[in-house]
Amino acid sequence: MVQLNDEILRQLQLIQLEMLEEVDRICKKCNIKYNIIAGTLLGAIRHGGYIPWDDDADVALFRPEYEKFRIACKTELDKTKFVFQDHRNTKGYRWGYGKLRRKGTLFLREHQEHMPYMQGIFIDIFPLDGVPDNYILRSIKNFECFCVRKILWSKVGKIAEKNFWRRKAYKLLDKIPKRYVFRYYHIMIHRGNEKKTRMVRILMFPTPNNEYGYYRNWYESSVDTVFEGKVFQGIKDYDSYLSFKFGDYMELPPVEKRKAHPVSAIKLDI
Repeated sequence: MVQLNDEILRQLQLIQLEMLEEVDRICKKCNIKYNIIAGTLLGAIRHGGYIPWDDDADVALFRPEYEKFRIACKTELDKTKFVFQDHRNTKGYRWGYGKLRRKGTLFLREHQEHMPYMQGIFIDIFPLDGVPDNYILRSIKNFECFCVRKILWSKVGKIAEKNFWRRKAYKLLDKIPKRYVFRYYHIMIHRGNEKKTRMVRILMFPTPNNEYGYYRNWYESSVDTVFEGKVFQGIKDYDSYLSFKFGDYMELPPVEKRKAHPVSAIKLDI
């Protein structure tokens, strides 16, 4: 496993910052609404930029805006530097959201070395879909999301999982043809956007709380947000959002929890 020291981590962050600027450029040109979210927004508010130990960046768009961005990348993305990946344009891609990657780099997450696509330094581009406003129905939806996510994860889980029986279970799940899984996922997307719900979520990414969703209005009102000296679109009511997601978000976590993702190989030279 590669140790991400402070110098390497900072170089990684600056490459990701370049990708955030590319997302912002495309969105401004094509009138696409987005927000920096999660640890990226937390970093902007608490640190004025990256959380010092953070090794990723997160952008979220409502589903219609995500689709506009995905299509815009075909003509507007600087393809000399970047590539946009999702399950519709990248063979072997197993995630229910997109990634913007920097060409000429390498960032191999541990246990994902066998995945059959270009794995450069990336930022996550998340689509937001509606979930039921009723808590019980939303809990059932969360279980459905969990099951589909685990099937998609099985390609990695059958290697990464330490428990023998869970590893066997992932091996069985991995036999389900990917095209059927994503066909079902698109049905979930359609159902989630049939009407405008009060709550939304990233269907193929876990929610860190027991609400299984986030309030739509948070993502509807954006404001210029300074991150690493650059201006991006961020959630206007960041206090409510960050408190909901992280609790007392201005308090630093204990040192033992300030960890980056395990990485088996990295190449920063461009």
